[in-house]
Amino acid sequence: MPEDVQVAFNAGRPSIARIYDYWLGGKDNFAADRAAADRVLAVYPPLLRMVQGNRLFLSRSVSWLASEGIRQFLDLGSGLPTSQNTHEIAQAIDPGCRVVYVDSDPVVLAHGNALLRGEGVAIVAGDLREPRKIIESAAVRELIRPDEPTAVVLALVMHFLDPDTARQVARQLVDWLAPGSYLVICTGSADEDVAAEMRREYTASSTWNHPRDVIKGFFDGTELVPPGLADARDWVPGAAPRPRAPQAVRALAGVGRKP
Repeated sequence: MPEDVQVAFNAGRPSIARIYDYWLGGKDNFAADRAAADRVLAVYPPLLRMVQGNRLFLSRSVSWLASEGIRQFLDLGSGLPTSQNTHEIAQAIDPGCRVVYVDSDPVVLAHGNALLRGEGVAIVAGDLREPRKIIESAAVRELIRPDEPTAVVLALVMHFLDPDTARQVARQLVDWLAPGSYLVICTGSADEDVAAEMRREYTASSTWNHPRDVIKGFFDGTELVPPGLADARDWVPGAAPRPRAPQAVRALAGVGRKP
């Protein structure tokens, strides 16, 4: 995760995971998180729809991937447990699915260790900027078999990485994935004026605004599943792209398959 994500619990400092939890209507957040979240919403109130769209995309994509035979998932920057977590979605299709969650926030790890339990489920500490360390960790190697197809999930985290780092992270993950694997990405993208104003108000971490072409480049080495890169609310596997009126802030989502 970004350099300024806290490495120790601090209720007085806004947290990426707790702000997201608040936007989703959760209870695992503090006054500092709610204040920071509300400042960003004041800039662009429809942001809540974008966050909710990401959860819909996560549910649709993971369910579809499990239906397609994917049995192992690596969820990077997973955030606080909420309803319809990756392992719940996948294991509803096949209880044999294995899921490893990775995050760097100590609150996420504490809640995850308490709540993300069960056969084939684990949560581990890891820095998104160092995917090689994550995939070589003992906990990941215990559940994720590198010679079998895997789905790597990056849901609303790539905008916390600068473009060069984000591309490097995606490339390392694609290089590691076995043929038949999938890269699942949903990330924010905004008009630059709105993005700049939101950056000023979002104090939990540095953020970067990735244009559509940059986001599409994260899928290099894979083939985008129809409908390609789409609004997260509209992503349905195999569906035709759905035109939408221009929006100041979008959650763009896609699933790429490694040949």
